[in-house]
Amino acid sequence: MTDTYTPPKVWTWEDDDDEGQFAKINRPVAGATHDKDLPVGDHPLQLYSLGTPNGVKVTVMLEELLALGHAGAEYDAWLIKIGDGDQFGSGFVAANPNSKIPTLVDRSGPTPIRVFESGSILLHLAEKFGAFLPSDPASRTEALNWLFWQIGSTPYLGGGFGHFYAYAPEKIKYCIDRYTMEVKRQLDVLDRQLAEHQFAAGDEYTIADMAIWPWYGALVKNKVYEAAEFLDAASYENVNRWTDEIAARPAVKRGRRVNRTFGPEEDQLPERHSADDFDAKPDVKAAS
Repeated sequence: MTDTYTPPKVWTWEDDDDEGQFAKINRPVAGATHDKDLPVGDHPLQLYSLGTPNGVKVTVMLEELLALGHAGAEYDAWLIKIGDGDQFGSGFVAANPNSKIPTLVDRSGPTPIRVFESGSILLHLAEKFGAFLPSDPASRTEALNWLFWQIGSTPYLGGGFGHFYAYAPEKIKYCIDRYTMEVKRQLDVLDRQLAEHQFAAGDEYTIADMAIWPWYGALVKNKVYEAAEFLDAASYENVNRWTDEIAARPAVKRGRRVNRTFGPEEDQLPERHSADDFDAKPDVKAAS
């Protein structure tokens, strides 16, 4: 059992590099740490991101829009290396005061629009192009139910379970048990929904699927935290069926490669400025 911690009257930050894998980029204040402008490419949409689950949501959406023929969805995807603190540059903070990826700047109109938080980006694009969000009020609301379910649930998966199971410098049974129970409950919620419907919000593929799949699909296929066996992920048969179906979509295959700098080299595309980039050999060295 770990020593009992008695919280002080006023908490103070101890800048300790031993406090886990992400200690160097975690801090209790916001704002820029250095001056650095964001690059701007030729396309209407400028994405600043990394190929984490939250980043994959948006690149999948953009590739799905392009697959439908929406030429206005052409985009430049710039790599933000969060381990190096790129998200604390002045240009990035101006686009996203929360200093998190992904961040989108929509330059298709006379005044650039900043869009931050992955759910907000998905909703912005769905409304802008009239795609992947039903127009019928009841169906639209159901899709938004599941979009916001993901937004509200996943912090328990990533910052809770993922942190204490995979990244925390000390394995604390209480924390792992608490968040494992919650993640398995979430998987059961999703599995029960998918037992009755092809997709998360019904029988139509929507931004809800694009939001949920990069996290929960990756989890059951052991792509994050290496916890599939621990969670008995194979038992969630409907989640696995849905995961495989979405993974087979050509636009999803492209989207999951964008801003990716890890895994097999053929799966990496650190930056994307044209559809032709998918056929080019990834410049892994330049992006590392």
